[in-house]
Amino acid sequence: MPIFMDRHDVSESVTAEIVAQLHQEDLKIQHRYDCRGLTYWFDDIRKTAFCLVEAPDRDAINQMHADAHGEVPHQIIEVDAAIVESFLGRIEDPAKAQDTKLNIINDPAFRTIMMVTIENHSFKISDPFSAFSNVQQYYKQILSILNTFNGNIVRQNKEGFLISFRTVQEAVLCALKIHENYRSSRTQYQIDFTELHIGLHAGIPVTNKKSIFEDTIKLAQRMCFVSIAAVVISTEVQQLFESENIGEDVNGTQFHVLTPREEKFLTSLMEFTEKEWQNPELKVEDFEINIGISKSKLYREMIRLTGKSPNVFLLHFRLRKSLRLLQKQKGNVSEVAYNSGFNSPSYYTKCFRKKYRIMPSELVQL
Repeated sequence: MPIFMDRHDVSESVTAEIVAQLHQEDLKIQHRYDCRGLTYWFDDIRKTAFCLVEAPDRDAINQMHADAHGEVPHQIIEVDAAIVESFLGRIEDPAKAQDTKLNIINDPAFRTIMMVTIENHSFKISDPFSAFSNVQQYYKQILSILNTFNGNIVRQNKEGFLISFRTVQEAVLCALKIHENYRSSRTQYQIDFTELHIGLHAGIPVTNKKSIFEDTIKLAQRMCFVSIAAVVISTEVQQLFESENIGEDVNGTQFHVLTPREEKFLTSLMEFTEKEWQNPELKVEDFEINIGISKSKLYREMIRLTGKSPNVFLLHFRLRKSLRLLQKQKGNVSEVAYNSGFNSPSYYTKCFRKKYRIMPSELVQL
């Protein structure tokens, strides 16, 4: 049976004890709707509650809540139990709560999400085994750092890491440590062919999107396209960090706080790029029209934030996407070229070799 997570936006007068009482009312009648309440989270600061329920469908959850106490969810999404546990640390009531009559759980589901992207720019090297070993040592160091700062790894692959943190402070300090380690590792392990980018954003698991933490993850991912600083964080992360650490700020040279205006621009840019990158007829003018800014302002903002002109940004985005297609063996070189928005396989091969120092045909054979 599928598992769902719902969100309840509660009033200021609602307490953790009240939420626990409502949860108990659900448990009393859940069998009538073939549901099974697994656990819940309550955030007293943001006045939100999230229930994790095994149920046949969303309607059953709505009917159970309505019958039990009348407090129906504002949003329900289907989730994977393993993913929920990776983000939130549990999928059942914590042991300390089970010893109380009401199982009061005053545990917010609000999390700080970190995206670490690692892009390899050289696959063709004289000693592949040595290079592979060095990169593996570097990854082990990152894993050690994440463990030190209590980061929960949600996803790890060739592109990098997706990590969840309970506190903003641990996330910010962890990001700084990872970047410092990256700089030293470039010398120690001779890793001079990679780019590392870190984005931090914070939010709740269920919004109006279809998947868990979707809004938060997307912005953290998009922050990794910003090259103005080593670590890019949202205004919300900055405010939370500084409220928890009076007298400290994150405005140093290694951090860039993405302003609401920059966030709006970046979101518009990435949404349009992600939608149209495979279109071979796509032009810079199309970005201007869809983002709604002039050619000169588009150029200035992209150079300032990404370090790339619109044409170069689109080219590198396509090459990065094509790299994933080749690694996943999604067609031969010509097919990948056309599927990545290139009109000419030969031009694609030339651009690919310039960026990654290897022919795409050679990468397919690795």
